[in-house]
Amino acid sequence: MAGGSKEIRAKIGSVTNTKKITKAMEMVAASKMRKAQARMEATRPYVEKVKRVIDHVSSAHPEYKHPYTQVRESVKRVALIMVSSDRGLCGGLNSNLFRKALPLLKKWQEQGVQVELALVGSKAQTFFKSYGGNVVATVTDLGDTPHIEDLVGTIKVVLDRFDAGEVDEVHLASNEFVNTMTQDPTIKQLVPLQSDEKASETHWDYLYEPDAKTALNLLMRRYVESTVYGAVVENAACEQGARMIAMKNATDNAGEMIKELKLSYNKARQAAITAELSEIVAGSSAV
Repeated sequence: MAGGSKEIRAKIGSVTNTKKITKAMEMVAASKMRKAQARMEATRPYVEKVKRVIDHVSSAHPEYKHPYTQVRESVKRVALIMVSSDRGLCGGLNSNLFRKALPLLKKWQEQGVQVELALVGSKAQTFFKSYGGNVVATVTDLGDTPHIEDLVGTIKVVLDRFDAGEVDEVHLASNEFVNTMTQDPTIKQLVPLQSDEKASETHWDYLYEPDAKTALNLLMRRYVESTVYGAVVENAACEQGARMIAMKNATDNAGEMIKELKLSYNKARQAAITAELSEIVAGSSAV
């Protein structure tokens, strides 16, 4: 029984150390999540404003239709930009996103549509390395503070293929930050851009330099880049929120395990004491 008590004490020590680690990771994730949330909230207004400007410019100049706003008659090849995290220990954040994307990939495959993948984050790269797929661009190791410069190359690969007619649609898959407890995996069409009907109803225009066509061409690229960047920033906030919750659950589970181990240890110790007392009583009775 002494050997069993020693093993239980070792387990208690091990779980206690694990609890300290998960608690520290929970606190670090909470701190990083607040910073990521601030970056996310600062990025959203810019993306929304660019989208409104594009809608107004497009509606003010119906004679010029940008390729990014024109729906192609037949869709034979699509590109999917998949935004994941670089690190794990964040619950089901990445797996839920992959689970959301797989039915769509299967649907495209059944329709004979070829899919090209642009992967952001090492978790997406690892997943599709085993799952399979035509990967045309990847970017990893963006860190806790991603910069748009790191994403421009990957985005350019996809948009250049769309411009050349090698891709008919571009979709974006990422996690949407609802609140600390909830991260919603979403997939939306990025190109062709779907215009806002409310914005199109208003009739006003801008002053352009050098002209509206040049401005719209530049805005379209900036919109796609800023939207993908916003998704990456939002996914970073989702990652820290999911990690904070996962580490909190791990800490709570470790606490429950320690309680159970201590109960088992006390039972084993009590059983050993009872056995020793029984031996003493039996020995004294024999004398």
